[in-house]
Amino acid sequence: MASLLPCPPKPPQNPSPKFHCSSRRSFAIGNAAASMVSLAVALALPEISNPTPALSVAEQEVAPPRKPLLPGISSTKSWFQFYGDGFSIRVPPQFEDIMEPEDFNAGLSLYGDKAKPKTFAARFASPDGSEVVSVVIRSSNQLKITFLEAKDITDIGSLKQAAKIFVPGGANLYSARTIKIREDETVRSYYFYEFGLEDQHVALVATINSGKAYIAGATAPHLKWEKDGVKLRSAAVSLSVL
Repeated sequence: MASLLPCPPKPPQNPSPKFHCSSRRSFAIGNAAASMVSLAVALALPEISNPTPALSVAEQEVAPPRKPLLPGISSTKSWFQFYGDGFSIRVPPQFEDIMEPEDFNAGLSLYGDKAKPKTFAARFASPDGSEVVSVVIRSSNQLKITFLEAKDITDIGSLKQAAKIFVPGGANLYSARTIKIREDETVRSYYFYEFGLEDQHVALVATINSGKAYIAGATAPHLKWEKDGVKLRSAAVSLSVL
């Protein structure tokens, strides 16, 4: 199974009022059975078998927003809302779109050639490039092989079991929670993990809809997180499937 490790891009060379591309980093989400799925989310997702340290998981069911979904988040209603392929996410103020040109062309096939999957579904960075918010979309079968189409993230395992996919071995797990949000006539589950690995701090939110896994990650160096952690955590938690 796979997990996440942050690796923010270099700052843009020529800032301009328009969104533009910055440098990239690659990451990996692994298949439970054998194959590794290449993936970039402004974090790297190395394969693990037993997450370290042992998980201490507090699960909570959260009703629609009367109270904050998690402690240490702020309102994002005034932020720009980015709409992607089947999802939306709020973008922190002054963050820039750093999608690479090839990401826009990925997913297309010509003359029967196999389409290259998109590396990112969305990617934004702070002006200095040290803080990154990204979204990736993958088939749920790339996370865990199942015979039936996963309709909810609980179909790939419990919060603790799914940590083997999303949290790298050797990471310090600070928080793990299940968030349940009522959407129309259903209740959708989101898994939230926050952890540190080496000099990086990561907040990750994952959910599944109709066989697709939507994963949002926000990352920054620990020193930056002390100042901007609430903002970055709030951006990750703002992920919503449409």
